[in-house]
Amino acid sequence: MAGMPVVRSVDTVSSAARTLGSRQLAGQVTALTGPHPGYRALAQAVRTLLLDGRIPLHTRLPAERELATTLAVSRATVTAAYDLLREGGYALSRRGSGTWTELPEGAAPANVARYQAPDGVIDLAMAAPSAPAAELAAAFERAGAELACHAAGNGYHPLGLTELRAAVAERYTRRGLPTLPEQILITTGAQSAVSLVVNLLGRPGDRALVESPSYPNALDAVRHAGLRLAPVPVTEDGWDIELLECTLRQTAPRLAYLIPDFQNPTGALMSPEQRTRLLRAARATGTWLLIDETMAEMALDGPAPAPFVSLAHQGESEQLVTVGSLSKTHWGGLRIGWVRAGSRLVNELAALRLHVDLAPSLVDQVLAKTLLPGMDDILAKRLPRLRARRDALAGSLGRHLPEWRWQTPTGGLSLWIDLGRPIAGALAQAALGHGVNLQPGSRFAADPGTHEHRLRLPFVHEPDVMEEAVRRLAATLDAGLPAVTGEQNRPRWVA
Repeated sequence: MAGMPVVRSVDTVSSAARTLGSRQLAGQVTALTGPHPGYRALAQAVRTLLLDGRIPLHTRLPAERELATTLAVSRATVTAAYDLLREGGYALSRRGSGTWTELPEGAAPANVARYQAPDGVIDLAMAAPSAPAAELAAAFERAGAELACHAAGNGYHPLGLTELRAAVAERYTRRGLPTLPEQILITTGAQSAVSLVVNLLGRPGDRALVESPSYPNALDAVRHAGLRLAPVPVTEDGWDIELLECTLRQTAPRLAYLIPDFQNPTGALMSPEQRTRLLRAARATGTWLLIDETMAEMALDGPAPAPFVSLAHQGESEQLVTVGSLSKTHWGGLRIGWVRAGSRLVNELAALRLHVDLAPSLVDQVLAKTLLPGMDDILAKRLPRLRARRDALAGSLGRHLPEWRWQTPTGGLSLWIDLGRPIAGALAQAALGHGVNLQPGSRFAADPGTHEHRLRLPFVHEPDVMEEAVRRLAATLDAGLPAVTGEQNRPRWVA
């Protein structure tokens, strides 16, 4: 039952070796409660931080005396707060091992993604824009003759079409990172690229540093490869770089998967200083950095950031891999992604790919090669339209759901909504009956059961469609959500 403490071996959770310092926790708690919280306020604040993913699951909390001194409260206050957390199933303790964050049994929802919305349902689950129709039609016409020339061959290009590899390399070079075609591997979308890299570089049991929240399909790829997740929280304000550095030192992960450019789903943008510190810390621990730049050119309020690798000094780029795709800039139906890495690693990835996928579609590759030279023109039309849609969605939310909160991102494709209470799963279930398909925040969580008071809302539809979607969400809440239970008003999930 949700109200009973979870009995679990501390050996199980302590393997992650994550410890939260008293000053770090006190800073987050006082931001929610004020400088001297009572024991109920302290327990509530820790629960909120845990469910929002700002405190990772299976993290050792500060010792009672140490936290009491930092917060300038009595030790009895901290003891009572920890007791409340244990009673609610949000912490567990064993003598000599400290107190660890936990979730009540049954609190973790089933992460089932809906990729195809039924007819008549507005799809707000997918942060993917429609295709630039005119440019795509023109590309088909231009690509026809070239496809006929390729018909004499067998159509297999395990490393990718030579001309497309050169075009992607040229795009990197124009963005400030000199790149050779030999450093590019063409893949069937960015998801394929992430899976290839994780399976080549990682082994079952290795640790992988990941953000929480993060892109769920990439998290699934890391889990499927058997790696142990070491989450670091990301908010709309970005990364706690000191915590990120600390996690790297404590866990020495084999690899780290990060989205520094308009992070999906928060929209956060990592600063140049943070990137430099991350590069330095990863080099010290020998960690491979897997950088997802699929959102990098979706800059709505300024220039796109330079490629992450361009900040690396000599030696720091040796264990740095970048993935990208045309899914966000052009269209998800064009299944073209890539890996940028050293030429030796590119060949190793191509050899690994042969076990499951001989080569990407040649038709898609020829189309992509035809589209890439005109990418700046496509973005010049697409980005202002997306900016207007972002502002239209914010306006609709302000009119119909003024109690929801968010920070306006400077890029990306979605808003990361704070619902104010952990109802995202129940709302997603109920909203489908009102004609809206949603992804609850828990779908983006590295630790199951967290981010239940969050919702990702893409702004990829026309303003009138998003206005109708928000109106339907307001009607869903007015009609009441499914029965919920527990102190945190958590939804009851049925397998």
